[in-house]
Amino acid sequence: MGPRARPALLLLMLLQTAVLQGRLLRSHSLHYLFMGASEQDLGLSLFEALGYVDDQLFVFYDHESRRVEPRTPWVSSRTSSQMWLQLSQSLKGWDHMFTVDFWTIMENHNHSKESHTLQVILGCEMQEDNSTEGHWKYGYDGQDHLEFCPDTLDWRAAEPGAWPTKLEWERHKIRARQNRAYLERDCPAQLQQLLELGRGVLDQQVPPLVKVTHHVTSSVTTLRCRALNYYPQNITMKWLKDRQPMDAKEFEPKDVLPNGDGTYQGWITLAVPPGEEQRYTCQVEHPGLDQPLLAIWEPLPSGTLVIGVISGIAVFVVILFIGILSIILRKRQVSRGAMGHYVLAERE
Repeated sequence: MGPRARPALLLLMLLQTAVLQGRLLRSHSLHYLFMGASEQDLGLSLFEALGYVDDQLFVFYDHESRRVEPRTPWVSSRTSSQMWLQLSQSLKGWDHMFTVDFWTIMENHNHSKESHTLQVILGCEMQEDNSTEGHWKYGYDGQDHLEFCPDTLDWRAAEPGAWPTKLEWERHKIRARQNRAYLERDCPAQLQQLLELGRGVLDQQVPPLVKVTHHVTSSVTTLRCRALNYYPQNITMKWLKDRQPMDAKEFEPKDVLPNGDGTYQGWITLAVPPGEEQRYTCQVEHPGLDQPLLAIWEPLPSGTLVIGVISGIAVFVVILFIGILSIILRKRQVSRGAMGHYVLAERE
């Protein structure tokens, strides 16, 4: 797994939202993804920063240029110069912190010559009831390494090699309190500012189009439930059997992908016994829906299928006839042209 792949997976996990009281709540989040390489041969600089509001990239910074660049129109057009200055100073501070932490972790691993990578994801999430939750995780060489626990002001080691750094950082109580203050106070405050700037863009809700399709192979019959063209990204999809929820282990995990136009698509699949397809229902919950949406596979009537086949054959015959006729006419035109030239030559 490449140096960029692991941080992306961590980001997706942190951007997931919860289902409370039977309704999918709309949450908002601010996350920064930091990554860097000790050597330049991995295609990374010593420090790069990506800032996300919800699932939208809004800012980029790298160690080489030391410049902060807006990555979405509403940030560049609506951000005040003072706020942009504060953001620039903040990212330059993260640059210094990241570099110091990187060398500390490498030294505690006795790594000095080989090329290594460090990834950090930190930020906060705010629910509709204004409750917040912060996250601060480190990954080293593509593996989980350390996670900050704001309640206890300590670090959770994900692997034995992280223990020396964990013990070293826990001796600095001032740093721990500063970390907690950022997650519980500074991050939510900045998120509120960004939400105000992005009003009308970040708070839009586009409900999904849901369709269940049927796929048959020699060994298994599969139902696929697809949710199309929705925003925001957070969505819940599950299967019901006889209108009762099924265990998530009985069907494949949900897949979500961006469409490229700002919306998303997601799907879940389920293997079912042949002939029992109508017992299964796909249930979809999304902030753009007033209530859960239910969808089942609806087979085409046999008459419709026959008509469709006949229509397809008829269209094919017409196209074939037009093609043959075009070839015949083209040959006649070529023959007439050749004969005309021959007669003219004979008269001379």
